[in-house]
Amino acid sequence: MKKIIICLFLSAILGGCSIYRTYERPAMEMTDSLYRLPMEPADTVSIAFLSWRELFTDPKLQQLIETGINNNTDLNIARLRVKEAEALLTSAKLAYLPSISLTPQGTLKSEKGNKAVKTYNFAVAADWELDIFGRVTNAKREAKAVLEQSEAYRQAVQTQLVATIANSYYTLLMLDEQLEISKRTAENWSENLRAMQALKKAGQTTDMAVAQTEASKLSVDASLLSIERQISEIENTLSALLGFVSQSIERSTLNCQSFPDTLTVGVPLQLLQRRPDIKQSEAELAAAFYITNQARASFYPSITLSGSGGWTNAVGTAITNPGQWLFSAVGSLVQPLFNRGQNIANLKVAKAQQEAALLSFRQSLLDAGTEVNNALAQWQMARAKLKIDQQQVLSLQSAVRSSELLMRYSSQNYLEVITARQTLLQAELDVVSDRFDEIQGVINLYHALGGGYDSEYTK
Repeated sequence: MKKIIICLFLSAILGGCSIYRTYERPAMEMTDSLYRLPMEPADTVSIAFLSWRELFTDPKLQQLIETGINNNTDLNIARLRVKEAEALLTSAKLAYLPSISLTPQGTLKSEKGNKAVKTYNFAVAADWELDIFGRVTNAKREAKAVLEQSEAYRQAVQTQLVATIANSYYTLLMLDEQLEISKRTAENWSENLRAMQALKKAGQTTDMAVAQTEASKLSVDASLLSIERQISEIENTLSALLGFVSQSIERSTLNCQSFPDTLTVGVPLQLLQRRPDIKQSEAELAAAFYITNQARASFYPSITLSGSGGWTNAVGTAITNPGQWLFSAVGSLVQPLFNRGQNIANLKVAKAQQEAALLSFRQSLLDAGTEVNNALAQWQMARAKLKIDQQQVLSLQSAVRSSELLMRYSSQNYLEVITARQTLLQAELDVVSDRFDEIQGVINLYHALGGGYDSEYTK
């Protein structure tokens, strides 16, 4: 009988070896082909390795980002989640130690006027589960994966915060430029309206032409109000991100901004180490892996060593003074029998959750590749379009000068000069929009590659 028990015990141990396996990253065949543009084999440098201070060199923007990192509510909540996960990991590590309890008791008993009998018992008990089948180990590893997941979430919140603050800041700079150009456009239309009214008095145009010009001027006036409203709304949103009440945001100008002429994205494999959301997704997969191991461990017996010791004056039915020391030790083995069906169901649930986590991890890689490709295309197309629009502005500036000379030395109508100016102002608006699109492409690419968090803010 003893041999049978020993054989069963050894087979259980050998069968439980699989539950001690550690998580290994699954093979991702599509990793090398995430980027559409061909990359040089030696191109392992990525702008994501730049700190946000190196990429965003505007001192006023740097101050806003630092304020946001210190004050933003979502980021501070993410930091608290990291602390919570650290505490859970500490608790999981303490599960390796025995649990000790102190239970002092005392009674005072008196019957029919007899002398009171005092009974006291100072007992200390300890329980210690032997982690032969990996339940405690896998719980600790799961807690560690949850901590990594919380830290990755904090990094993801920070990268998103940095990108949002930068985008909002540069949007304000773009709107400032558009507001100035629109004001010049409004002045141009006012000139145009006065000229049309003078031509009408001279009988050289109609009431309809004057009305159309006035309507165009009013449209520009309305656009000025719209831009001012957008500026106010973005300042309010940015103030909330920074943890402030709504206020005006101090800023520089769009023309003062500078960025690298070339942007490098590195190799796709770096996304696994750099992108916080991918690291978070992989940590979720690792946690699911260890939860599955715990579900497997439920099929095996749990072994617990218990012991107690103490000082008492109650020995059996006799009361002795002074008291005596009492000690006991017990070993127990509990093998699940009747809950096997529930354990099987729990294992199926854990496996399904692990498979879902694996699919989410794969999809996070695909989404990251898409974001990098889109941001890179945005930056490249915006730069190309910006060059074309800048050439267009130069041509229109020449056209305006020519029209002014023709008006001065020929019979050309002043309205043609105003029209040329109006076309130039619209082209200048396009340049501002393209410049912002280019900057936004830099920000989006930086964020897509996992840039925006620094080691000094990891705790």
